[in-house]
Amino acid sequence: MYSLAQDVRYAFQQARKNPGFNATAIISLALGIAATTAVFSVVYGVLMNPYPYANADRMVHLVVKDNAGEERWIFLTGTQIQQLRQAKFMESVAGQDEWSLTTTGEDVPDNVEAVDFTGNAMPHLGVPALMGRALIPADAPEGQDPQPVTVLSYLFWQRHYNGRTDVVGHTIQLVHKTYTIVGVMPARFTWGDGDVYLPLKLTADHAKTFFPLVRLRPGVTHQAANAQLQAIFQQFAKETPTHFPKKFRVQVQGLNDQFIKRLGSTLALLFGAVALLLVIGCANVSILLLARGTARQHELAVRAAMGASRSRIVRQLLTEAIALSFAGAGLGVLLAYRMVTLIVRWLPEYSFPKEADIQVNLPVLIFSVGLALFTGICFGLSPAIQFSRPELAQIMQSSMRRLIGGVRGKRTHNVLVAGQLALTLLLLTAAGAAMAGFIRLARTQLGYDPHNAMSVGIPIHENTYGTWEARSQYFTELLARVSALPEVVVAGISTNATPPNNGWSTGVEVFGNPKLEQPQIRLNLISPEYLSVLRIPLVRGRVWDHAETVHGAHLALINETMARQFWPNGDAIGHQIRFPEVKPEPPYGFTVPSADSWVQVIGVVGDARDDGLRNAIKPAAYVPYTFAVRMWTQILVRTRVPPLSILHAVRERIRDVDPDQQVTGDIRDLDHWIRREPEWAQGQFVTVLFGAFSVLALLLAAVGLYSVVAYGVAQRTSEFGIRMALGAQGRNVLREVFSSTATSVGSGLLAGLVLSILFNGIVVHWVEGGSRNPLIIVVVMFLLMSVALFACFVPARRASRVDPMAALRYE
Repeated sequence: MYSLAQDVRYAFQQARKNPGFNATAIISLALGIAATTAVFSVVYGVLMNPYPYANADRMVHLVVKDNAGEERWIFLTGTQIQQLRQAKFMESVAGQDEWSLTTTGEDVPDNVEAVDFTGNAMPHLGVPALMGRALIPADAPEGQDPQPVTVLSYLFWQRHYNGRTDVVGHTIQLVHKTYTIVGVMPARFTWGDGDVYLPLKLTADHAKTFFPLVRLRPGVTHQAANAQLQAIFQQFAKETPTHFPKKFRVQVQGLNDQFIKRLGSTLALLFGAVALLLVIGCANVSILLLARGTARQHELAVRAAMGASRSRIVRQLLTEAIALSFAGAGLGVLLAYRMVTLIVRWLPEYSFPKEADIQVNLPVLIFSVGLALFTGICFGLSPAIQFSRPELAQIMQSSMRRLIGGVRGKRTHNVLVAGQLALTLLLLTAAGAAMAGFIRLARTQLGYDPHNAMSVGIPIHENTYGTWEARSQYFTELLARVSALPEVVVAGISTNATPPNNGWSTGVEVFGNPKLEQPQIRLNLISPEYLSVLRIPLVRGRVWDHAETVHGAHLALINETMARQFWPNGDAIGHQIRFPEVKPEPPYGFTVPSADSWVQVIGVVGDARDDGLRNAIKPAAYVPYTFAVRMWTQILVRTRVPPLSILHAVRERIRDVDPDQQVTGDIRDLDHWIRREPEWAQGQFVTVLFGAFSVLALLLAAVGLYSVVAYGVAQRTSEFGIRMALGAQGRNVLREVFSSTATSVGSGLLAGLVLSILFNGIVVHWVEGGSRNPLIIVVVMFLLMSVALFACFVPARRASRVDPMAALRYE
């Protein structure tokens, strides 16, 4: 124990004697551990432990796939939910509904997203309240009207009540109805992104549907659930055919399946990148330890001559290496806390569960400490063994100290440097592929103009504007009020028609062409001004007028893609199409009479992105928004000033029409709609992080190469002095230094090139939209070669200017 304490004390003495060496080694290791710990924190929070709900691994979403392969979430009637509860493979089934509400009876109305739960929903989710209680079955008795009580979300409690601890027992008025607050949920309970949670009554009305919350019994696999649900849903589809595709197959999904699909490969790729960064950092420390071990051969020989055993020398060197690793791990964990915050800020919106608690927690800390121990032993063992048995006869001759540890030591340095450069080249190539893909995405032709335009969501309250006439007139008046603002160039209605991912996927029939079996198109409900707001050109034909809009005329525009696909040999104008799936669904939507009858095509418009930024544009049709008036509509506004600057004025005009009506809380201009598209956000995320990690790897590789060359120059100072004294020129010394590193740099670049070619397919596959352009590898190799030359040039230049007399006195 005493000798171990001596080893630790001596290690600290060595650290004080060589602050530059230790700072370089600790920072090299800290950067690798910080990046690895931060990314592992995100992986753990998003993929391993994202939900606070009880038995979350057995909770599933009910999803079906139609003939086109598109996934649809299933909504069930109250009767169907009750029938599903009887299935033997179901442990628990609850129902959910959602509406946008507003607070009333207060000076400033507040937008409120309400989630309505059946009485068993919160026990189903199994999260206890932070204050008060959660909703219980007695709040929504079967077949009876629910109690006027509510539970607040944590964020709404903080926002609306400033976190007051006496809020339980108080009342809140939502659209003129008073509710008693019975509890506040904890921060991680964000189900449905609700602000308030209200009790829900299931009805037998087939037009009213609810979102089912399902938990399977223990031991029931997703495949078994799919098979049994297929038969049940086939029966449900006969009862309510409009709620299901004509042909479908059930494919239940776990709560996290969608997020794993969106972000899993990206996080795996990033984890691989930071693992490479850690390896490069460890290689740096190994290089430094080998160099320091070589410099200390004389000291180790003296200790051996004085009776120190090989095991004692190994233990001393290992103690110093592990002390370095723990110092690097400590700094790395501190940096990881900041890095986790940055990564979470850059994560694509809606790509991970909001319930996820992403932070450096206990499992991550254990991972970091284990990583520190492993790396300390790994990169400390080889130098310790190598220098624990010094050649006393040679090393005691002081002139031999400049031999850089002999041929074996030089070979080890070269291998480590080459490995660093190879891995750095692989990282830079992957980053280049991601950047090139993102640049290509940013240059995508949109087909519309998003600048100086915004989308203002108008959610209709429950039990308001309950007829087609009332709702149509309401939106017409809203549009007129907003259009009259002096800052507004033009405004239009866009019911789920805001690009670049817009329209409902629905089947279409073409009159006189029975061969087409209802292919899927994108259906958009718009006002005539919509095309002017987005500056989508009318290629041919005409647009319906105001009078036709008021009456919900059976007229349609189609995009060029649909015109080419459906009428390749002629003009589409004058032909008729039909949307058999468009039917009235009160209270969510009202349609004009005979909405499923034939609609005449009167014009063709230019293609605009309607299926994201990367997918091909889909066939699309545009009909008057009065054709099917939904409860959720947007007003698109093109302005003469920055759009968000007039948002307050727009809200005022909307309240002038209906004082209880609010707009959605998350209003963005259309440029930001593009930035929150999954492919844009994910491309930006990968590009930023890969770029940052690659720059760090490049710096570490440069430091490693510089350390090797600088140490070699220092050990050969007397040699260079003798050469200079005998008439050698500075350029000869420069050439000698560069040639000593040419093998390691060249082999590293060659190995990196091979790795980049081998892994290019994997990187492009995992980095969506990544580029296979070989020019990227050429540019990256040139960059890395330039950095390597610079890292060699600095110590080489110093060697070429050495004073011969000073060099001869070096020993």
